[in-house]
Amino acid sequence: MKNIVSMGSSGRLSTDDNDEEEISKMAIASFQAREEEIERKKMEMKERVESQLNRAEEETRRLAQIWEELEVLTDPMKKEVAAVRKRIDLVNRELKSLGQACQKKEKEYKEALEIFQEKNNEKSQLTTTLMELVNESEKLRMRKLEELGKIVSTAR
Repeated sequence: MKNIVSMGSSGRLSTDDNDEEEISKMAIASFQAREEEIERKKMEMKERVESQLNRAEEETRRLAQIWEELEVLTDPMKKEVAAVRKRIDLVNRELKSLGQACQKKEKEYKEALEIFQEKNNEKSQLTTTLMELVNESEKLRMRKLEELGKIVSTAR
């Protein structure tokens, strides 16, 4: 349904050619607008990705810093804990040997105390026996002295 209008001597284009040219210009403008929109969205997307990348890098740096701080915190504690555990093990070994020595000495002490008590009882018994013998001896001597005293007094 094209109307064919021929070009006259004035140099004008026909109406169909004008329409086509205008459609062409509109298509090009539309294409350029879409290209610009695509380019704009592409730039927005690129900016968002760069922003997220920057945030991710910043978070990575922060996490690395926190990790280093944690390592610094735990490292001395590990050394101190290991040193304390080692010292505890040494003290445990010393306590074990001292405990055994203490038990041995306690046993020796009990045996010595028992022997001491036995000897003390024996001494008490011997002292009692000695006292009885001394008393008996004194009585005998007193009797002898009395007998001798009677003999001496009767002999006079």
